[in-house]
Amino acid sequence: MAGIGFELRHMLRKNTLLSLVQAYAYAGVIGSGPWVLSIVGILLIGIFSASVVVPASLVTQFQTSVTYLVASSLIYTGLVQLAFTRFISDRLFEKQKHLVMPNLHGLMVIVLLGAAALATLALFVVLPGLGLAYRLLMLAGFMLMSGVWVLTVLLSGMKRYQAIVGLFGMGYGLIVVGALLMRPWGLEGLLAGFVLGHFVLLAGMWLLVVKEFHPARRLIAFDFLQPDKLYPSLVAVGFLYNLGIWADKFLFWFFPPTSQPIIGHLRASLIYDLPVFLSYLSIIPGMAVFLVRIETDFVEYYDKFYDAVRGGGSLEYIETMRDEMVYAIQQGLGEIAKIQTLAVLVTFVAGPWLLDGLGISRLYLPLLHVQVVGAGLQVGLMAVLNVFFYLDQRRTVLLLCAMFVLLNVVLTVLSLAFGAALYGYGFALATLLTLAAGLLLLSKRLHRLEYQTFMLQ
Repeated sequence: MAGIGFELRHMLRKNTLLSLVQAYAYAGVIGSGPWVLSIVGILLIGIFSASVVVPASLVTQFQTSVTYLVASSLIYTGLVQLAFTRFISDRLFEKQKHLVMPNLHGLMVIVLLGAAALATLALFVVLPGLGLAYRLLMLAGFMLMSGVWVLTVLLSGMKRYQAIVGLFGMGYGLIVVGALLMRPWGLEGLLAGFVLGHFVLLAGMWLLVVKEFHPARRLIAFDFLQPDKLYPSLVAVGFLYNLGIWADKFLFWFFPPTSQPIIGHLRASLIYDLPVFLSYLSIIPGMAVFLVRIETDFVEYYDKFYDAVRGGGSLEYIETMRDEMVYAIQQGLGEIAKIQTLAVLVTFVAGPWLLDGLGISRLYLPLLHVQVVGAGLQVGLMAVLNVFFYLDQRRTVLLLCAMFVLLNVVLTVLSLAFGAALYGYGFALATLLTLAAGLLLLSKRLHRLEYQTFMLQ
């Protein structure tokens, strides 16, 4: 369960420059692996297929279709991701390991049936009149991705980051190879490769969970739906956080001056999507710092603090551990700010060459700069929300996620109304204001940590 923390501490204890580089490189790959592999995989499919798939617009249709599958499946499964992870964590704390597999099967039944119903409706409403093969592949893709996100969050909660990255690497490698081999069949061939890769990815994740927990006597259970084991706040948080991330994208997709129809009723915003696509590659350094600090310093002192509270440690020792926790949080957030500032500066310098190398107009450069800043702020927001989760401050996280959605929608609408000069500022400013509010609330919470901890005993 704490494998990555152990690995990182082992590397850092060597106290050499090489071990430091190894630890951060390892954390960067583990922390952002699924994101980077997804982005690079889709990008490679587009690059290698552009010269073969005729007409070339089919590549755009494929990338747009996949983007909608990713966005919609993340928002949909956000309803269950955090709540189910909390249910599994509680059962493991109670040493009821045998309940994991039956309840996972129960959740997967609900998620996949719901995904099938929603996707079937969308086939007739969003994709009317299109080919049967394309629509069935979109249905299969949405169901598979919904299952993948559920298992990804579960495995992340189990700290199985290495396995997640390995499986995503295998899955997206197969997606790229399969899509390229089947690209002569056009859009359906590209989507078939995408579906095949995610089927293998889902199967691999399920087998990993089976290996970890072993099948129980009961095949299926719905214990996680019991009122005393269900956390409505986590249901809302998972949905709102994912909705907040995608809200500005949907607004740009369906605002006519910034978008164009691609396939069926699906639209895309070429002016907005490309900078967003590239900006998320800049979060790798920030994710590395985030993972190192959370999984080493903070978690170590967090465990010592609450062990001392539960075990009757001295007040002096408890206060010392609290101070170390606060210091670890401050150091982590400070390092994230420094490394993401560096990423922004690198983008400002290398941005023109990056766009030229990808054959993208330099007119996208100002928006790329704004999006890189926004992506960096999102890493900071993730770190703050993660600390609140450790402190079991679900209501605070819910408040911040609701604020994030509202600000992103309102500020993005205003940026669309005022013209191209402000494009991208809605998301960046919404993230900044939510992060600032989170930092203020976190400071107050940590200041009263001992008092509130003992009051809850």
